[in-house]
Amino acid sequence: MSQQVVTRFAPSPTGYLHIGGGRTALFNWLYARGRGGKFLLRIEDTDRERSTPEATEAILRGLTWLGLDWDGDVVSQFDRKDRHAEVAHQMLAKGAAFKCFSTQDEIEAFREAAREAGTSTLFRSPWRDADPSTHPDAPFVIRMKAPREGETVVQDEVQGTVRFRNDQLDDMVVLRSDGTPTYMLAVVVDDYDMGVTHVIRGDDHLNNAARQQMVYDAMEWTVPVWAHIPLIHGPDGAKLSKRHGALGVEEYQAMGYPASGMRNYLARLGWSHGDDEIFTSDQAKEWFDFGGIGKAPARLDFKKLENVCGHHIAMTDDAALLQELEAFLARTGAAELTGKQRELFLQGMYCLKERAKTFPELLDKAQFLMADRPIVPDAASAKSLDSASRGILSDLTPRLRDASWNKEGLEPVLTGLASDHGIGFGKLAGPIRAALAGRSATPSVYDMMLVIGRDETIARLEDAAA
Repeated sequence: MSQQVVTRFAPSPTGYLHIGGGRTALFNWLYARGRGGKFLLRIEDTDRERSTPEATEAILRGLTWLGLDWDGDVVSQFDRKDRHAEVAHQMLAKGAAFKCFSTQDEIEAFREAAREAGTSTLFRSPWRDADPSTHPDAPFVIRMKAPREGETVVQDEVQGTVRFRNDQLDDMVVLRSDGTPTYMLAVVVDDYDMGVTHVIRGDDHLNNAARQQMVYDAMEWTVPVWAHIPLIHGPDGAKLSKRHGALGVEEYQAMGYPASGMRNYLARLGWSHGDDEIFTSDQAKEWFDFGGIGKAPARLDFKKLENVCGHHIAMTDDAALLQELEAFLARTGAAELTGKQRELFLQGMYCLKERAKTFPELLDKAQFLMADRPIVPDAASAKSLDSASRGILSDLTPRLRDASWNKEGLEPVLTGLASDHGIGFGKLAGPIRAALAGRSATPSVYDMMLVIGRDETIARLEDAAA
C-alpha cells in the first residue's frame, strides 16, 4: 500500500496572506485532497520581532474564506524550538555538524580579505575539523558540514533535475549561539516530524532545497518530493507588487469576488488541465497534478478573474450564494439584510446572478428589492417620468390588479398598454424601471414585478404616477 500523501502550507505571520501564498496553499490542498491525503498548516513564527498574533489571524481568515480546510491543529514552529535544538545536537554527535566559535567580526574580516583577493566570500570556518580539545570556553553556533566536492542534485516535479555545485554551498548555521534554530533547520525537522511527503512551494525556495537536503541526509531521513512552482507576476510581467493592485487574499474578498471563483482562477494561474477554464473544486481535486504546472511565472489578469467569478456566481446554488453575499456585507461593514430582504433575494436570485461578476455588481442589480418606498429616481431615470409617462402608469395600475402574476399573464397587459398609447415597449419600460427601481439599468421589468410581488409593484407605480 502506498504512503498517504501529506502536504503542508507554512506561512510566516508577518503580514496578510499574500495572493501568492493563497495559491501555494491551494495547490497543496488540491494535491492532498485529490489523493485522500492530509493538508497541514504550520505557522513559521520563529521571527519573534516581526511575527504577530494579528497576522496569524489574518492568515487563518484568508484560508477560511478561500475554503481551504486543514487537518489537525495549527502547528507553531516557535513552540518546537527545543525539538529543533535536539536535532542540531544529534547532528553534532554524528559528526555531520560542528561547533563554530568564529565571531561576526572574524567572519566579516574573512569576507573582506576574500573580496580584496578576488576569491569566494563563502565563509570557510577554521573550526570545521578542529580538535575538540582546542575548543575555547566561548559562545558558539552549530554549523552543518556541507560536502565540499561533487554536486547536490534536487529532483523537482516542476523544475526537473536541478544541480548545485557543492563548492558553492556553505556550512550553514543550524543553531545560533543563543540556542535558537535557524529557518533551514526548523523547516526540515518540522516537515519530517509532521510526516510531510510532498513540499509544494514557490520556486524562490529552490536554492533552499539543496541546503535542506543536507539535513535530511545527515539525519538519514527520506527526502520529500519537491515541487517548486513559479511565482505570480503582474500583467506587465514584472514581479507582483502593490502597483499591480490587491496583494492580500482578504482584499479580494472585500472587493466582492466569490471564493469558488477565486479558487478556480488561482488554480489556473500556473496550472492547466487541457483547455478547461471553468471548473468546480471537486473537479480541480480530481485533475490537479504536477504535470499541469508550467515553469514560467503566471500573470495576474483581473479581467480573466472577473470572467471566472461571473461564471461561478451564475453556477452557485441560490441559498449558498446568499450566504456568501451576507459574509461579504459583514466583511465590508455594510448593513445586514432584513428577513424580508433575504426572502426577496432568494426569490430574485435567478435574475440577479446572471452576468454579475462580483458581489457589488450583484447588489447593484438588487437595488430594486432592497429599496424602501417612496422610491427616489436617480437623475437619468427621472427624465423618463414626465407627465405623459405618469399618466400611462396611472392607466397601468388597474390593469395589473386582476392580471395573472407570472410573465405569461403580465406580458399581454404591458404590451397591450403600450399599443393602446401608441408607443413601443421600450418607451413603457423606462418609466416602469424608474418607478420600481429608481434607475434605468435593472433586471427586466417582468422580473422585478415578479420578485417584489403585486402589492408592492402597484404601490410603487402609484407613487410614481402621483
